[in-house]
Formats: sequence, C-alpha cells, structure tokens
Amino acid sequence: MTLTFTIDPAPGPGLHAEITGLWTAASNAGGAIGFVHRVTEEEVRAAGEKQFAGIAPAGPDRLLIARETATGRLAALLLMESMRFGPMDHWRLVSKVMVHPDLQGRGHGAALLAEAERTARTWGLDGLKLQVRGGLGLESFYARSGYTEVGRVPGAIRVAPGDDRDDVTMWLDLR
Repeated sequence: MTLTFTIDPAPGPGLHAEITGLWTAASNAGGAIGFVHRVTEEEVRAAGEKQFAGIAPAGPDRLLIARETATGRLAALLLMESMRFGPMDHWRLVSKVMVHPDLQGRGHGAALLAEAERTARTWGLDGLKLQVRGGLGLESFYARSGYTEVGRVPGAIRVAPGDDRDDVTMWLDLR
C-alpha cells in the first residue's frame, strides 16, 4: 500500500477531526505521543488545539501528513516544530510522530521519517531532533532511520507512580 505525503495541508475542521481520531487511536494503542493514560477524543482535541495554533499558515510549525493513496485515509503524521529562537532556526524538533494502529508494521513510520528528512533537506536544515520516551524500544526504531541518541535524562517521564521512564534525545544530522 502506497502513501501520499502532504506538507502543510489545508487546515480546517475536517482535518482537525481526522488528526484527533488518529491521535486518540494511536495514544490508546500505547503510543508515546503526549499522554500516559487512555484518552478520549475530547482530551486529545483540547491538546490538539494548542498544536494546531502553531501550524502553518498561522504559525511557524509544519505538519506532514501521509494518506493511503488508494483510499485517502489519514495513515500517519508528524510535526516539525520551530524552536522560535533565531539561533536554532537551522533545525526542527520532530514531534507527535504517529501511525494509525491498524496500519503499523507496514513501513509507514519509516516512510514518514524518510519524507520528513527529504523535506528538511529541501529547506536547507542542518538537523532534526526528537524526544523519545524510554522503555518502549523506540530508540532502535529511530536509529534505523539514521537518528543517534545524543542525550538521556533518567526517570524524567512519570508514566504512573513507580513507573518513571527516561527522556531520550535523538538527532539526525543533515549536514
């Protein structure tokens, strides 16, 4: 199954609803994308409104989506966030990386990261950074796409009482 990628898709209620549905499904399937417990669409929508406010054309952040080419279904997405600080304009923070749980294991996550890298190179960026919740094996997934662990804060993410995870910083050098 092939994917069609779009950077900065036209914003609107339909797209926001699709993103909210994907984010909720991925979170509730165990995705480490901003929540540590089962969530409702209302909780995700509230968090999403803050994210949507920063996305182009209203803000400096960029949204990359992937749709199934045959069906048009939203399959995956990620944000490329600006640090909003001039000395850091040469790189972006990759966040909210998610693939619909029904579509995982098909290479869509790797394809999404490859498209983000291609896009960042066309923008002339020097690197992409991301933060990973430790304990889920995500470091090896991102390493297969060329990211290198450059920092780790032990126990910085409290998933539940007695369940603290490392906050892992990874970097993809584009120079």
